[in-house]
Amino acid sequence: MKISNPVLRGFDADPSMIRVGDTYYIANSTFEWFPGVRLHESTDLVHWKLLPSPLQSTELIDMRGNPASGGVWAPDLSYADGKFWLVYSDIKVVNGAFKDGINYLTCAEEITGPWSTPIRLNGVGFDASLFHDDDGRKYLVQQTWDHREYHHAFNGITLTEFDTTTMKLKPETARTLWRGDEVKLIEGPHLYKKDGLYYLFAAEGGTVWTHREVVARSSSLEALSFEASPGNPFISNFDTPNSYLQKQGHGALVDTPSGEWYYASLCARPWHHATESATDPRGWCTLGRETSIQKVEWDEEGWPYVVGGHSGTRYVEAPVDAIVPDSAEDPALPRHIHDDFMSPTLDLEWNTLRVPFSKRMGEVGQGKLRLIGEGSLCNTFDLSLVARRWQAFNFDATTSVSFNPSTYQAMAGLTHYYNDQHWSWVYVTWDEERSCRVIEVAQNDRNHLTTYLRENAVVVPEHVQRIGLRTKVRTQTYTYEYSFDEGATWHEIPIVLDAKILSDDYVNETYGGFFTGAFVGLAAVDYSGYETMAEFTDFDYQEFEDAA
Repeated sequence: MKISNPVLRGFDADPSMIRVGDTYYIANSTFEWFPGVRLHESTDLVHWKLLPSPLQSTELIDMRGNPASGGVWAPDLSYADGKFWLVYSDIKVVNGAFKDGINYLTCAEEITGPWSTPIRLNGVGFDASLFHDDDGRKYLVQQTWDHREYHHAFNGITLTEFDTTTMKLKPETARTLWRGDEVKLIEGPHLYKKDGLYYLFAAEGGTVWTHREVVARSSSLEALSFEASPGNPFISNFDTPNSYLQKQGHGALVDTPSGEWYYASLCARPWHHATESATDPRGWCTLGRETSIQKVEWDEEGWPYVVGGHSGTRYVEAPVDAIVPDSAEDPALPRHIHDDFMSPTLDLEWNTLRVPFSKRMGEVGQGKLRLIGEGSLCNTFDLSLVARRWQAFNFDATTSVSFNPSTYQAMAGLTHYYNDQHWSWVYVTWDEERSCRVIEVAQNDRNHLTTYLRENAVVVPEHVQRIGLRTKVRTQTYTYEYSFDEGATWHEIPIVLDAKILSDDYVNETYGGFFTGAFVGLAAVDYSGYETMAEFTDFDYQEFEDAA
């Protein structure tokens, strides 16, 4: 049996992987998307099941107003003393000299919760992880941020002891373990102990094409006692521009019950236009940073290495002791997901921005998703939007909506969304010149809005109650369609949009917060303040690719 990479497709970055008994768990970053921290479980490293997220309430994470790509960065999941420990951040500043953010700790006896009231740890730096030493002591290991313009911003990896009696850190114990090497940008630390030695895994090079993971070790946890592996980088695609997987680096190590070792890493899969070079730049990663798993072995000197070379491989041998789920389906097959909104709660694949889905935003159940129009798609405080990740390069997404606006300031429809500055949508609104409902297409590109149809906006016949909206995503481009007869006939809107605008790489050209991925979703806007409601009756997501 083979692991087919990426194992988690679509935006699932910064994996923290552990094993408890015969079950593996991965926690991923969610940034400004709610609920916070995405969890999956597996018994074979091949088939992964999505679990309820731990940060389900504003008591655990309140991101209202957070900037794009703020919020939850690189959560760390661990298991000790009969319970799960989760360290996570809430980053309030993304661009500029500062990265204001606080690291928190919550615990649960079961992976599905309930999770405890969060403990405030510190704000020294992001990507914090908790190390449980075999003598019972615990330490917070973290990237250290330096705002001073005459210093490098990434000021090494700091270790601080955590007092389990007071459940607080002991700042007086803080020391720098390692500063990394000349590549700089050292972050994402995880500490392990094997054969009496401490191994520090950390990312370098920034989470772009130069990204990589390196390893250092020491016989103690004294300051600056760690030495780098002579085999570094442990994993990287900087020098393998033609590899199927790119950007591998930041991740976590795990062993199997039978003693094998694996490493979960973030990764990305770029595409490029025919008119562009495949190597400079390497392309556009519309699915964001995903998760891959590579097999690891140890050399005679006790250093870890990736089997097959530091570029990793697309297909990896699964553990010999893997337990395949009885209901396992081929994870490489295209997904087809249909939501009829019969459940009174949103499916686990749905996400909102910054705050949980609530009565203020709308309600779901009995075959309907009702969204109350709030702020625009540029709003970081009040926005009625539910969305799910792009998990394939080619897919259709379809919905139907009933919406009766009385002003052009009210809109509802189907959206592709990266962040508040980069999105597009097909929507129903009001045309005051013709005194009728119309269908329009608009795109926000680097916060510059283009409305495409204008006086040619499609008139919605008065007798039509439900309007079908569909999008077709085909790797490099995507289009929108509409139907007035319950989907029997579809009409393509002659606007072809470039998918690269919804990629990390495109966003990174002008904005430092480029850490998420493209989403497709449903939204209602009414910035007039009169809360016009939109009623969606279904959502269908159909992939069209061998998504291995």
